[in-house]
Amino acid sequence: MTLQESPDSLMFDDFRLERGGLFRLYQGNREQVALGSRALDLLWVLAERAGEIVTKETIFQTVWAGTTVEEVNLTVQISALRRVIDRWRTQGSYIQTAPRRGYRLLAEMKTTKSQPTEEPVEYALLDKPSIAVLPFANLSGDPAQEYFADGMVEEIITALARIHWLFVIARNSSFAYKNEPIDIQRMSRELGVRYLLEGSVRKDGEYIRITARLLDATTAAHLWADRFEGPLNQIFALQDHVASRVAGVIEPRLQAAEAVRANKLGSMDLRAYDFYLRGLAAFFPMVEERIKKALELFEQAIALDPQYGLAMSWAAICHLRLVVDGWTETPETHRTEAVELASSALQKAQDEPEVLANAAFVLASLGSDPSPMLGLIERALALNPNFARGWQLSGQIRIMIGDYDRAIDDANMALRLSPRERIGYTSSVLGRAYFFKRQYDAAAAQLTIAIHENAAVANPYRFLAACYGHMGRLEAAREVITRLRMITDQVIPARPVWRTVADEELLVSGLRIAVMPETPVQNARA
Repeated sequence: MTLQESPDSLMFDDFRLERGGLFRLYQGNREQVALGSRALDLLWVLAERAGEIVTKETIFQTVWAGTTVEEVNLTVQISALRRVIDRWRTQGSYIQTAPRRGYRLLAEMKTTKSQPTEEPVEYALLDKPSIAVLPFANLSGDPAQEYFADGMVEEIITALARIHWLFVIARNSSFAYKNEPIDIQRMSRELGVRYLLEGSVRKDGEYIRITARLLDATTAAHLWADRFEGPLNQIFALQDHVASRVAGVIEPRLQAAEAVRANKLGSMDLRAYDFYLRGLAAFFPMVEERIKKALELFEQAIALDPQYGLAMSWAAICHLRLVVDGWTETPETHRTEAVELASSALQKAQDEPEVLANAAFVLASLGSDPSPMLGLIERALALNPNFARGWQLSGQIRIMIGDYDRAIDDANMALRLSPRERIGYTSSVLGRAYFFKRQYDAAAAQLTIAIHENAAVANPYRFLAACYGHMGRLEAAREVITRLRMITDQVIPARPVWRTVADEELLVSGLRIAVMPETPVQNARA
């Protein structure tokens, strides 16, 4: 079916997909189904053309308009959709694959022009200046340069975030509006910020031009606009200049010197910096192929600049992911590399919040005692209190030492700083903390969200299966174990994610309940 007029909602069986700024999916009379924004965009494209084969080219042009992405992104989103909408289906999948062509949604669609049943979450303005930096337009004329424009925005966000009196929304949330028409008042309500910064980036050979415009979302007033240009070897100065000018407009009485970074934090080799940006673009979503690609790019950056602490810290994170997610046949090699890179990164850039947080998480995860790493993560957050991912990593470290209440607080702070685009591991942090607090209903809800947002990572499955085991929901527990074994044969993780015997027994006993009377759980640490 090809729809002549785009409706407000599409329905098939007991699913209802609604539009309203962002898409939302509901099932029956139950609450909203947790799915990432890309998966929902993809479902809408397939649902509008239900019964027809939608080519991969059409999907990429619609769902990832203006960006260059690898085909694995599409595969990941298709898998996430199937896990949700096929859950109760007994024969086949709603989404059929047309080999080498595309996909087709087999369902009888109904349409409505009704209003969405649920408004997006809105946040009240804080009692301090608050800002979100929207994705900058890539004016280079080359879609392959999209990663560079995105990287510039991330660097400007980082510079602004170091200003302690300014509340800065994380990149993950502001980028949820990528390729959307700018509705400044809606964005202000949904992000809970007063100011929005938009702009563009043009990279032409060894020359770069950045344009920026600052808006007061409460009045729709244009407060300031400017253009910054220069050779690429001045790129960090240009980024800091943008951040300082923005801060000066928002609060001229306060100094914006906090935004200025020492040159040692970025690479002086522009080729290394380019590989670093490519590595960041490849890292998410966290699936095996992307992590390995990101590691390769970070290693190229380090080879060009052996003093590049930031690239080292991200390479260490990649090695850690390969170990804990079971994506390598040589875990000891990657474990050693992770620890050495994290330690070296700390020596190269001791006052960079991102380096401190990455290194603290790697060393806490792979060391014998995570407690000393709290000092590193606390220093990172003192340097940059707007560091959403830092709060998330702090939550994970606090779970390791058994401080579950603080872990929940830190994870919720990460979600407030990144309210729109959820990072699956934040939900996983909350789920694990609630699990160890024996609050299984709350744990299951968060772990389910984590799985929907990143279905390729094993730990949320383990904890959800154990959670269902302790709740007596044996059929659901075994279903989760089946899905876990599609990812890894390690039912018990290769590295412990607990720090007490009681916590270890809580997880292992839940997993044993989940697999009985199937084959015994395999202890990957044995």
